[in-house]
Amino acid sequence: MNENTIRSEFPILSRTVYGKALVYLDSAATTQRPRSVVEMFSRLSLENNANIHRSVHRLATEATEEFESARDRVRVFINAPSREEVIFTSGTTGAINLVASSFCERYLKEGDEVLVSEAEHHSNIVPWQLACGRKKAVVKPLRITEFGDLDIDDLKKSISQKTKVVAINLISNILGIKNPVTEIVRICHEKGVPVLIDAAQAPLHEKIDVQQIDCDFLAFSGHKVFSVPGVGVLYGKRKWLDEMPPFLGGGEMIETVRFSGTTFAPLPEKFEAGTQNITGIPTLIPALELAERLRDDRETEERMEAIRDYMMERLLGDERVILYGVPRRTEDKIPLFSFSVKGAHHEDLALILDKMGIAVRSGQMCAEPLMDRLGVSGMVRASFAPYNTLSEAEYFISSLDKAIKMLI
Repeated sequence: MNENTIRSEFPILSRTVYGKALVYLDSAATTQRPRSVVEMFSRLSLENNANIHRSVHRLATEATEEFESARDRVRVFINAPSREEVIFTSGTTGAINLVASSFCERYLKEGDEVLVSEAEHHSNIVPWQLACGRKKAVVKPLRITEFGDLDIDDLKKSISQKTKVVAINLISNILGIKNPVTEIVRICHEKGVPVLIDAAQAPLHEKIDVQQIDCDFLAFSGHKVFSVPGVGVLYGKRKWLDEMPPFLGGGEMIETVRFSGTTFAPLPEKFEAGTQNITGIPTLIPALELAERLRDDRETEERMEAIRDYMMERLLGDERVILYGVPRRTEDKIPLFSFSVKGAHHEDLALILDKMGIAVRSGQMCAEPLMDRLGVSGMVRASFAPYNTLSEAEYFISSLDKAIKMLI
């Protein structure tokens, strides 16, 4: 697929900002949506709007079929053993909160420990802190190396009999570095410790195979892989999901309800209380299909590698710039670049770039502990997706140079 064909699928990329062609480099925050996703969302809203699983009328039947087809599509996308192990949530945050609450309610006791890497998004820190606070347990940070991946030696030293779960990202939303998750899971499982993986940044850049990784839980968001906001996926091994108590109570997650007591529905409904995002979740079908096509397309892969290599060379070669997340091996880096400029504030840089038509992220990016570790109050992040081009990367570098000269 050539870049013009890909970009034509995303109408928003043709708009202008302040009279400049939009260069969207904030896909790590949220991806743009292709026509196929917008069209499905519109069709479901206009033609198939009905609640699922409940009614027997035609609209409800059609809506239910679309919804459950999305579950089958996700199962294939992540190679889950069964569709019942695929739980729909509101996003990665909702999925991790579900596990932190329900898993810790079932398995955590006073004095136990949850290990979380210091490179995590707040969504993979705060839910564990809340759950541990209720149980008088402890969240302990795992160190990362100077290259940005998890320090395996520190992991081995940190696991003890008190460790009940390890939570790590597959790819850091700040550093863009892939963690060796299969090795991490193997080490943890040798000690009998389950692992949750935050895969929010992974679907566009990495094939996800939960059976190959052997993780116990994995979460990602639809809006970071061409779908819509309010859509998320939690994969969990059946042995854990069967034993964990429900996260939310309400309709759909029950089998019988009596004032004398309630029994719960089997998986996956046990963790899908209330009315789900009946219009948004089916858009995972075209979104994941496109993501797979792009991920497996050699021309797209080569373009993304060229962007990564060009950006690495130019940012590392600029003595005014400090780039965070420089891997041991180039292939361990996705085209995501967080940096600071000596003598310039990150927000000022982002505002100037915006006036040049370039959308980037700035600030702490929901990773304050990592900012503290790196000794900064914030950064600028430019994150590329398969609809970006090398010419956009070149325009970004020239615009960054202009912005720096305006500020220092």
